[in-house]
Amino acid sequence: MIKAVLFDLDDTLIDINLGAFMARYLAGQARILSRVFRVAPPFAYLAVVEGYLRIDSFARTDDLTSERLFFQTVCRRVGRPLDLDVLAEPLAYYDAEYIDRFRGGIVQAGPRAGSHEAIAAARSLGLEVALATNPVFSLAVDRTRMRWGEIDPAIFAGVSHWANSRRSKPCARYYQEFVSSLGLIPQECLMVGNDAGRDFPRPAIGMPTAYVGHGRPGRGVFRGSLLELAHRLPELVVSLNEREGRGAVGQASPSRPTDSYHDRTRR
Repeated sequence: MIKAVLFDLDDTLIDINLGAFMARYLAGQARILSRVFRVAPPFAYLAVVEGYLRIDSFARTDDLTSERLFFQTVCRRVGRPLDLDVLAEPLAYYDAEYIDRFRGGIVQAGPRAGSHEAIAAARSLGLEVALATNPVFSLAVDRTRMRWGEIDPAIFAGVSHWANSRRSKPCARYYQEFVSSLGLIPQECLMVGNDAGRDFPRPAIGMPTAYVGHGRPGRGVFRGSLLELAHRLPELVVSLNEREGRGAVGQASPSRPTDSYHDRTRR
């Protein structure tokens, strides 16, 4: 039985040019590390990039949090001992305050149509809502982006970030551990996301995904806009609960996923 809806953040609950945001964020983070460690900015930037590649790798075998692995990688790359206390204050200010100025310009971050309605629809059904954003940033960065989307962090039963995650999307372990932190199992959660490559657990773990992106993936239990999902969520949850009784939750339809209302009316 579905008990929770897990929402992705970037380009799901908020509009954002994520590539532009990442470029600005990494460059600023590298400048801080350059000053703290007294190394050349290009060298610090290469260390930061390597750190993100490590935490986002599907080939990871470590048992570290992504935060720990990132800083371990960076410090080894620049030849400095790992000392999170030295980095804590400047990075905390950067994540919680400074990056707010990134919102405009090329990043163009703001609320996404249907986001508030989709969250409200889930809560009106008595379901928990959680933020299953790719955990490659700190909680402070997640909260800043939520603020750009005019979303109250207090509504979420849990938020994934790099200090509480040991893998990133689409690794099944990430989803399993996040769901477990909510006291649930994958079959009790509906994932909502726009990324056909990351918002479907790999390998599959029996957790259904409602796809709200612009592609046409041949899997998922819903395909349409976020606003359409908000309107159809009650019937979708009923359908998933019925499928659970037949032992089919989390499996894609043999032909095509559930289409949006617009798609259905065209046939």
